[in-house]
Amino acid sequence: MSATYRALASVVMLIGFYVVALLQLAAVAALGVWLFGHTNGLVTGKLLLPLVVALGAVAVGLWRAIRTKNEPAPGLVLGEGDAPGLWAAVRELAIAVGTRAPDEIRLVPEVNAAVAEQSRLLGLLGGRRTLYVGLPLLQALRMDQLRSVLAHELGHYSGKHTRLGAMAYRGRLAIAETLERISPRNPIGWVFKGYSRLYLIVDNAASRRQELEADRSSVLLAGPEAAASALRALPALDAAWGFFMRRYVEPGWSADLAPDDLFGGFGQLLRGRQDEIASLRENAPDRKTSPWDTHPPIGVRIAAMTGLPAGAAAPDDRPAALLLADIDSAGKQLQGIVVDRGHREVLPWPQFIAAAVAAGVQRQADGVYRAAGRFTGVTGPGLSTVLDLVRADRLGEFAEQYFDDTTREEAAARFAGPMETLLINAAVRSGQAHWQLSWSAPAQLVGPDGQPWDLAEIAKLAVAPQTLDVALARLVELGVDPSGATVVEGRVSGRNADLIGALANIKVDGTEHDVLVLDRGLVLIANPGSPARARSGYASWSARCRSRSWRPRTPSCRTRRSSPWTSSGRCR
Repeated sequence: MSATYRALASVVMLIGFYVVALLQLAAVAALGVWLFGHTNGLVTGKLLLPLVVALGAVAVGLWRAIRTKNEPAPGLVLGEGDAPGLWAAVRELAIAVGTRAPDEIRLVPEVNAAVAEQSRLLGLLGGRRTLYVGLPLLQALRMDQLRSVLAHELGHYSGKHTRLGAMAYRGRLAIAETLERISPRNPIGWVFKGYSRLYLIVDNAASRRQELEADRSSVLLAGPEAAASALRALPALDAAWGFFMRRYVEPGWSADLAPDDLFGGFGQLLRGRQDEIASLRENAPDRKTSPWDTHPPIGVRIAAMTGLPAGAAAPDDRPAALLLADIDSAGKQLQGIVVDRGHREVLPWPQFIAAAVAAGVQRQADGVYRAAGRFTGVTGPGLSTVLDLVRADRLGEFAEQYFDDTTREEAAARFAGPMETLLINAAVRSGQAHWQLSWSAPAQLVGPDGQPWDLAEIAKLAVAPQTLDVALARLVELGVDPSGATVVEGRVSGRNADLIGALANIKVDGTEHDVLVLDRGLVLIANPGSPARARSGYASWSARCRSRSWRPRTPSCRTRRSSPWTSSGRCR
């Protein structure tokens, strides 16, 4: 019943979007006639121009939405030989829920599963079906939990929830394209923004009902325990994946490096941090339903499962990875499809982490080295420059810039923290220490024998002129040469910076400039030219900053979408 309701609601709401556009066109035309009869043509043109432009944006948005095809997301297409167990399970479950099996199974880099259907005649006729299965799910879930996930997705097919996927996608896209092109200060934009909220509230309410319907298949075919535990696992796995990307992948990616086995690394993290992930799973906070949610909160879904009919499925705690012929090989193939490494150097995980952390420490050290160069006037500054300041008893004067409301003596003492970073940089540059990978803890600085190095005590000695020679002697014993630690990036750059905003038409020394505001400074663009060219430059810089961060070449389809306008198909 909910599929019929959503189909009717989507059609009515989409027609309503066109009706709103036509009514506003008629209102603008009537206003134009009235203004022309009561004012001159120049005033009429000035008042109507923004409204006409906005209606033009509506037309462009509708045209683009009509022409856009909802293409399958990038992923690894799994044949029978690649995943015999997965195909067998999917066909078995499809028969059990009374639906046709998907035509294609795609492995994707998401902590999620989803289904899509290329339906025809406004959803009246079914079409090619695609089942998306996130590789992280196969790495992390038990066999019965994954059967629950698959049963849920196939339940969307049996409930005909995917039939109107293309229309719903185009409806959301039409509204998104329109709002993108209309200024927030344009009255027509206010109307469409209000309508878009109504559209989302209606469509999302129907979507939440469909999720509860699909959960019936999970409970019936996998059992209530497997269904509930699979739902609880998803937020914890999503958090683990995000942690993995932020802490293990992105630092090296920003340093022009790439791991040789991305998904194999995530599997190692799952094994190394089992207790933390289990704690996240058991202590996940509950929340209330929001009208903007496409899925009910997990607590609501689990509570609803208690009253559903359950089948006689036996528990199966085997790893779901057994459903693939070779999950390691599949992960490497998927990485080749969805990750564009460009010119980056590919390294095994131990070397990747060692180089990534070392590059991050070098960037921190470079900031101090550049400041020391400015303070002393030295060209090519490094650790020796800072140590010379210590010997001359000028470190406190230099360190004042890093610590507010401190005396010079206090600033010098507190500089032991930054000094430790500089000594670590010197130890790595000397080849005597390196960063050791750990999947259960942060990377650790170790010496040639693999034993941990702690340079904090030497750093405390190195910030005082009275104990500086003692610190240098200890560095010599370790084989660390301070003179080898010098600045690598002599000038701060916008590399890996976040673009916060921009200002146009700012005069600097009598010349027009556009100003880009980064999280680490300002970029001034002289003589930016026309506004269109300025916007193009802003977008170019924004894309250049963002391109430094790791992004898979696939749209996100998660339990909680980051944007309400990016949905297609059905997500778990």
